[in-house]
Amino acid sequence: MAAEVAERAPFGAKWRLLAKVGVRCYILISNVSGAIKVAPLRILQFPVMLPHKFQDAEKFNLQFSDFAKITETADKLRWLRYQKGLRQRDVANYAGIDRSTYVRYEEYGKDFYPLEQMEKIAQLFEMPVDVLLDDYNLFLRNGQGNQIKSIRMKLGLSQRQYADKLGVSLGNLKQWEQNRKQIFKSTWEKYFKQSLESCE
Repeated sequence: MAAEVAERAPFGAKWRLLAKVGVRCYILISNVSGAIKVAPLRILQFPVMLPHKFQDAEKFNLQFSDFAKITETADKLRWLRYQKGLRQRDVANYAGIDRSTYVRYEEYGKDFYPLEQMEKIAQLFEMPVDVLLDDYNLFLRNGQGNQIKSIRMKLGLSQRQYADKLGVSLGNLKQWEQNRKQIFKSTWEKYFKQSLESCE
């Protein structure tokens, strides 16, 4: 039996990496006696989860059965992590951040998510980063300055008039429009969220 296997697939054949085509997905290449062969390779991981982690995931998935209805980034991250069977440590390692930092990403009340880390996490979850971000983080990603200026221009107001209308300082409005100062989520919700929704 061993002789038959050896004739069909020589043990001396060396496979080399040809290309990485996705998260833990590769194409391998081998040259055996002048015959070039390619083969796919997918590396699967199956982390061992403790029983209480299963219960946490089950409760969460009962609360959010449809990903499309989740609006908060923290909930999206947790939902996808549970679906992939990953630990917080696994996601943190892939994104190149501390586990404690990633834990805060999944906590309620987290406002700002750094785009560089979110792009890595989106790659791990195999989806566009825009799908992971909530409305506030999308607002920042799409350029807060241009959007605020666009709202003001549609209203036909000068910067001073718009600042007075909002009840904010002219200096703050100018800095927001010039992307020199990041707007807080609470400020965005109070002054701009509804304006942007009405523009859609």
